[in-house]
Amino acid sequence: MRKSSENMLTIREATTNDAEGKGYVHYQSWNETYTGLVNQDYLNHRSLDKCIDLAKKHPENCFVAELDGIIVGFSCYVIYKDENGIEIGEIRAIYILKAYQKMGIGKNLMNACLAKLSKHKKVYVWVLDTNHQAIHFYTYMGFKEDGTKKIEEVYKDVFLNEIRLVLEMNNR
Repeated sequence: MRKSSENMLTIREATTNDAEGKGYVHYQSWNETYTGLVNQDYLNHRSLDKCIDLAKKHPENCFVAELDGIIVGFSCYVIYKDENGIEIGEIRAIYILKAYQKMGIGKNLMNACLAKLSKHKKVYVWVLDTNHQAIHFYTYMGFKEDGTKKIEEVYKDVFLNEIRLVLEMNNR
């Protein structure tokens, strides 16, 4: 857990009790970040209730950022084996409400995940190829594009073009 004395920022492991706060951040940050970057029909299809339900179903491997007791961001990670049987860490989510971005919260959330993934040789993150702000952030954190791309269908005929960035943990 990390705190700053100025605004009482706390980074801690998420619990099932955080589902409403995580769900709100997920819903709102997508609207703030992806409007103009993804198909508006997909954004309109999403709902706060669906995001809260998702947070209830997946409380594991997540951290929340609380500022003065209010959840303003969260991050999640997973561990899996790649095609060669090597365990890989992956950052699956890092979302921060727009009003709280550029305050170091993303860096703190990322570092919390990376601490849990420290024994893995590589950590991956997939990012929308047009989300230049996120790409800049991940690059700042030491990730590099590895040339791997995927197209993911997220809704009826709505596709996201994503690129993979990798962090070599032995270089940290």
